[in-house]
Amino acid sequence: MDLIIRLLLNASVFLLVSQVVPGFNVASLWTALWAALIFGFVNALIRPILLAISLPLSILSLGLFTLVIDAAVMALTAWLVPGFVVNGFLAALIGWVLVSCGSMIVSSLLRNNGGKRA
Repeated sequence: MDLIIRLLLNASVFLLVSQVVPGFNVASLWTALWAALIFGFVNALIRPILLAISLPLSILSLGLFTLVIDAAVMALTAWLVPGFVVNGFLAALIGWVLVSCGSMIVSSLLRNNGGKRA
């Protein structure tokens, strides 16, 4: 049940970010649900691999290349989800930051809520 609630809340984060960031467009609630699901997988599975591969560039750029990886993660999510469009690097980067912060808040709220139930 927590997984469904988390997915719904993360989808609402995608919808909210699409209202705030120009060039970050989510067509519908179903698209937002798919985007939240795919973003979670890409962020958990592919992002660490990309960070490891690009470690020398990240060191040379003092960590700034990580921003490119983050924007690429959001762009990959948009490429995989029909109806989810990210136009440009800045929209992808701002979208990634806002969605990640929103997901962190959702996780924190659900963790605190789960602790109170027990």
